[in-house]
Amino acid sequence: MFTLLSVGLIFLFYLTLIKLVYYRYKVKWPTLWNKMLLRLRGEDINLYRTRERHESYSRKSVKVAHEPGDVRVLLVTAHPDDECMFFAPTIIRLVELNVSILVLCLSSGNYYNQGVQRQKELLDSCAVLGIPASQVTIIDDKELPDDPKVEWSVALTSSLILKHIRTHSINLVLTFDGRGVSGHANHIAIYKAVSHLAFAGRIPADCQVLALRTVSILRKYLSVLDLPISWLRPSDLCCVIGLEECRRAKRAMLCHRTQLLWFRYLYILFSSYMFVNTFQAIAVETKNLKIY
Repeated sequence: MFTLLSVGLIFLFYLTLIKLVYYRYKVKWPTLWNKMLLRLRGEDINLYRTRERHESYSRKSVKVAHEPGDVRVLLVTAHPDDECMFFAPTIIRLVELNVSILVLCLSSGNYYNQGVQRQKELLDSCAVLGIPASQVTIIDDKELPDDPKVEWSVALTSSLILKHIRTHSINLVLTFDGRGVSGHANHIAIYKAVSHLAFAGRIPADCQVLALRTVSILRKYLSVLDLPISWLRPSDLCCVIGLEECRRAKRAMLCHRTQLLWFRYLYILFSSYMFVNTFQAIAVETKNLKIY
């Protein structure tokens, strides 16, 4: 009886902690967004710290990194459904800020010869998340197949990404980290391509790159219970959504009808990526390097 009572109290305490973290996040989110941009640009963030110390500090006098409309985000994914399976919290939060988001999907998802249908599903999913079809680009190249056994060319992948960055004047790129969240080879190939661009100094000086952090398998399926852990761990950007926004993310996932096998439903129910995203910056060289 004592053990059950203790477990119940601990669980109640943890639920309260989740509510407190979410409330704190909602209050801090606009400031966190601007602080992240200032930090990545190497600018002084002491103005924010000063404001936190002095309640009388005028909001208008705090320097912001960008007005929302000046930020152009490029989300680079490997397959249709990546955008909502892994990045939905980020997309929803940025759309709320009126940030322009472009999606570059580097394959049509034709592993089971469903490429045409999956492309339409991607457009439907993005519409639910608030991204118009005009801002979604899908690459259908035989050199970039949807296949975990095929290693994508770093040269081809990086050239496609760089072309998109330059054409659309992108100043923030979001993509996978070196473990690809799910370990998929195509996800990891994108990270390698973006890292190559960053290391070679080919990314424009005003463009920053963030990689979605891969969490352990346990945390991945903790659902909303992972929120305090993600919030407390240091990151360059943390995006959290509540139950209402999560329902929107789930509606986007349900647009991918070809992918709705039984384990996808379990993912929708239990994945922490449906509630929270944390990103780590990829260091970008400011000078071009000569490679011999």
